[in-house]
Amino acid sequence: MTTWFKTLLVATCAAFLTACGGSDDPPPPGDLVQVASASGFTTLVSAADKAGLAGALSNPDASLTVFAPTDAAFTSLAKSLGFADGNAMVAALDAATLGKILSYHVLPGFKDSAALASGAPQATLYELPAGTPTTLAVDASSGVRITDAALNQAAVTSADVGASNGVIHVIDRVLVPPGVLNVVQMAQTNPTFSVLVEAVVTANLAGALSGSGPFTVFAPTDAAFVAALGELGVTKEALLADPALASILTYHVVAGDIRAADVVALPKPAAVTTLQGASFNVDAALGITDGRGRVAKLVATDVIGSNGVIHVIDKVLLPPQ
Repeated sequence: MTTWFKTLLVATCAAFLTACGGSDDPPPPGDLVQVASASGFTTLVSAADKAGLAGALSNPDASLTVFAPTDAAFTSLAKSLGFADGNAMVAALDAATLGKILSYHVLPGFKDSAALASGAPQATLYELPAGTPTTLAVDASSGVRITDAALNQAAVTSADVGASNGVIHVIDRVLVPPGVLNVVQMAQTNPTFSVLVEAVVTANLAGALSGSGPFTVFAPTDAAFVAALGELGVTKEALLADPALASILTYHVVAGDIRAADVVALPKPAAVTTLQGASFNVDAALGITDGRGRVAKLVATDVIGSNGVIHVIDKVLLPPQ
């Protein structure tokens, strides 16, 4: 083979490989929906399709960041709300509700792990009915953890999954947005309120508190219930069997949607009438004194449901004897 022919052959092969991108080059990533589908996020993709968001997530001109819950995360949320699994929940929820939940998982723009490392709150595509934007709290002190409107934390288990029109961060929980689930469902999604939820169901109050309301619920944590059981010298089973259970629970509920700013604005001390009929008092430091002179403190405020709001307290309130 002559030298000039060898040179021509090498040059032709090099040009061909360059045009093809090289045989060892990885194929370009697909769009967000294609990457999610290929990565096994079947429930997420199914929900996006039903909600009518698949087109937006496939838009080649988009630049989006998606927190993608695993199928196991969808099943965990579904079971807390009484569904068999994630697929059953997606089938049961209407498209509008699914759209609100999913848009709460999407950030405008490209936010890789380096951008999240600042720990700054991140604006989502979901807005409350009045047009109020929503944000996600980010904790980057040890990995990246996202706190949702129900006060649950989701961990980013795999970051920076690339797509042609954005980036995906895999998370281990479905993020619950404000204003979508009712106050009972908001409590059901947070394990911190497991005793409260069990008590509400046992007292047959779940249906009433899932109604249109609005309701303001002062919600004791599980730790608050444990302390109350020790204080009263009873077991959880005895408390749940107590005929006064419904009276105790309704003493934690106030008619209306009363936000933290409304509580702050009340002239102090303020007497607040509950659904049980008796009142508790709120002092200048926002301590809540119940009917037996015991003081509870606010742990968190303005957990917004579709039919009211939850304020978290560190003590079970007891009505007057």
